[in-house]
Parts: sequence; C-alpha cells; structure tokens
Amino acid sequence: MTLARTFAVALAGVTGSVVEVEADLSAGLPGLYFTGLADTAVMESRDRIRAAAANSGAQWPSSRRVTVALLPADVRKTGSRFDLAVALAVLACAGEIPADPVAGAVWIAELGLDGRLRPVRGVLPAVLAARAAGVRRVVVAAGNGTEAALVSEIDVRVAEGLRDILDWLRGDGPPLTAAQRSGETVVPAGTCDLADVAGQAQAKRAVEIAAAGAHHLFLVGSPGAGKTMLAERLPGLLPPLDDAAALEVTAVHSVAGRLGERAALIQQAPLQAPHHTASVASLVGGGSGTARPGAISLAHHGILFLDEAPEFPGRALDALRQPLESGVVVLHRSGGAVSFPARFLLVLAANPCPCGASARECICPPQARRRYLHRLSGPLLDRVDLRVQVDPVPHAELFDDGRRESSAIVARRVAEARAAAAARWRDTPWRTNGSVPGALLRSAPWALPRRALDPAERFLQRGQISARGLDRVLRLAWTVADLSGHEIPDEGDVAEALYFRTGAGERWAA
Repeated sequence: MTLARTFAVALAGVTGSVVEVEADLSAGLPGLYFTGLADTAVMESRDRIRAAAANSGAQWPSSRRVTVALLPADVRKTGSRFDLAVALAVLACAGEIPADPVAGAVWIAELGLDGRLRPVRGVLPAVLAARAAGVRRVVVAAGNGTEAALVSEIDVRVAEGLRDILDWLRGDGPPLTAAQRSGETVVPAGTCDLADVAGQAQAKRAVEIAAAGAHHLFLVGSPGAGKTMLAERLPGLLPPLDDAAALEVTAVHSVAGRLGERAALIQQAPLQAPHHTASVASLVGGGSGTARPGAISLAHHGILFLDEAPEFPGRALDALRQPLESGVVVLHRSGGAVSFPARFLLVLAANPCPCGASARECICPPQARRRYLHRLSGPLLDRVDLRVQVDPVPHAELFDDGRRESSAIVARRVAEARAAAAARWRDTPWRTNGSVPGALLRSAPWALPRRALDPAERFLQRGQISARGLDRVLRLAWTVADLSGHEIPDEGDVAEALYFRTGAGERWAA
C-alpha cells in the first residue's frame, strides 16, 4: 500500500479543527516532506518521528520518498501535536501496521526519540473538536489522559509509548487503556470568607451587587482598609459554573498549559490577579509564534482583579476596553487572527494618592492626587458600573464580629438574584443584568416607570452621568431589585444604583 491516512487536530485559540493526515510513498529523493502550511515545529519532527519509529521496533521506509499532506491545506498547523498521527500514517503506508484501524481514530501526542508519548497543551479542546466532527476514538499520551477523559460520549485511550500502539494495532499486545477522569476537584478560588472582613458595609454591599449582576467594580481607599480582602472573597460569592461554562474555562486553561497531569474540570469561577508590572501581552494574550491566552482569558467566567490599578501601564489598561464590551479578545498575528473568550468581571483597586499614606498623614497636593487617579482613563472607568470609597475601619467595628455575614449567606442571595435574572432574560442571549444592552432596558416591556426614573433623570440633566452611565445605572437597578425580591426596580433601587455608580447619593439612597 502506498497511501494511508489518519487524523489529528489543529488548534487556533481554543477552537479545534480535525486535520486529515495523508502519507504517500513514491520513488524519488529519500526523505520526509510536508505539505499543508506546517510550521517549524512540524517540519522539525522528521528526525524525531524516524528515531521514535526505529526505537519502537518499526521499519522506517528510509529508501523511499515520503510525502505527508496535512489537510485542509489552508489551515495552519502548529506545534508537535501531529507527531503521533504522522508516524502512524507513514508506518501504515509502508505496511508496518494495518491501515484501517489507523484511519478510524484521532491521534494526539508528541513523540520522544525513544518512542515515548509526551503530553501536549490543548488536548481538551482538541478532543471536543474530534467529538463534534463525529470521531468516535481518540488516542492521547498517558499524561493527557485525565484531561481528555473530561469529554464524554467519545472513546479516549491512552498509551505510554509508540511500541504499545504498534503492538495493539498488529494484534500482538493488549488493548490500550481507557482514559479515566481524575477523582479530584479543583479547589475553589473563593475559599476566604466574607465574614473575615470587618466593617465596610457599603463595600460589602457593592461586592454583593457585583456578584449578583456581573457588574465591574472599582474600589478606592487607603492601604489596609480591606480592598484586597473584598476582591479575594468575590469568587466565593459566585455560583458554580454550569457544564458548558466549565468546559470553556477548562479549555482555556488547557491551551495555556495550566491543568497538569491530574486535570479536573474547573467548576468554580477563576480569579486572576496579575502584578501591576504585567505587560499588554500577559494581560490580553499573545507571544511570539503561537498566541497564548492572557490573564483576561484565564479569568473567563471569573474575576480579573487589578490591585494598585493606576500602577499598571496605560496601554495595558486601555487594552481591556474592547474585551470588556465584546467578551472576546482577538489577537492578530502574521499567521492569522486567533480569538480567545474573555467574559470576566473586572475589579479595580487603587489608593487615593501615590504616597499610599492614610488621609491624616498624606502630604500629596490635590493636583498629584487627581493626576494619580487619572492614570485610569475615562473610557475605561466609564465601563465600570460600581465605584466605592473604602474608608478605614473604625475601632469599634474592627473588634465586633457578632453581626458579620458569611460568604455562604451572601452567596445564597446572589444565586437567587442570578436565577431571577436568568428567568427574565431566558428568551435573549444574555443571562446576567450586567451584560444586557441599555437599549433593551429603555424599551418596552423593560422600560421603568417615570417615577422610578426621577432620580436618574435629575443626575442626567445635571450632567453627573452620561447616556452610557444611565444604561449602567439601569443595569444596576435591576440587580438591586433582584436582590431585594422586587419584580421591577422602584425609586429606591434606582437611587441605590445611582449612589454606587456616582458616589453621590440623595436622601433616599442606601
């Protein structure tokens, strides 16, 4: 037989596409030649695959010209994930192993010179793509077994080395082991309890609203007031991810190489807290060659916490503006565009001035204080719904822990509010109030009565909020109403939303 085929999977971001690997033997200059937009890592696999086959007891067709086509030819193939599929296609073409079982599966692994199967990044989205294409069997390295087993309704097998696969295909060895899910679970990011935070009633209320409606949050206050503690406890208030969201989040972490050998489905909202020296690429993704997800994608369906936000580079902060609106980050490279999901809840924290001293000890002039906070651009802050002043905790509240609510209590209210919002928007693409377009909230049947809108209209007339700010207030008002058990927001709900949006409240504001 001079022609054989099998399958592998190419990845672009977190999207996989099944690649047909065809191998052909012909007369001509001996060697292994690739067609089909193979990158350097694929091209360099020639000697690696040949050595792996020889060290696994297979006869490599070294006297023939071997042409390997990776189809479709207009899809870029990157990385070493094609090693195993190419090796098996060539050996089937040379008659070393039966061609039919090779053609009936997807093979995903890197080969070592001794024939060992080495794990690769992005196996979870690759197996998902294989299942979507109708493939019924996938073979991966043992180190990727638990990750691949997260995908149901497909037969996933694992192998330690190429020799095991060759013996199995020839009928000389035992069947390959079926992949097993890990019995472990990912430790929730929000293991800290909200009851640990003393005082800060308004800030806690803002954190609860942010969790209930997926609203972005900005905390300003002196060092030691509790900004970081509040942000770290926010993941514990969010409900567990559903199956679809958990697979999305786990797929992103798989592409980033964050899962490890004992991979488990990520079912708790992730928390990413990059240092303020982070570059644009580390936040939004990128890198030379194959683009990798950044912190905003690793925070998908979770929280991105930027502590000391004014210290971040301005270009890095402004790069967040487009993903905040679209929920997707698109990275353009010479080889094409790659997209990663990035629907996250943004939490910014900042000191009121560059010195970071308490209000009584600060010697910064007003101009320096304004210039420091103005490092956060207006367009970025306009996309943040909640803005809260976090004042130092009074002595009496610091030592009084009798009335502090735990994260479990607040999380129940958040879950009920999210369920109410999901039921309201069940016929739309949105599930949380924080993502609903303002135009929808200003039109029937969701437009609020004029009496409820009176506080907002006064702020709008005085220029204290913009048209976009009004839409943010409406979103907040619906979340406040959901937390209060109201069917529609009333005047008090709108007033509270205005207070947390602007920091300026009227007499009825909570």
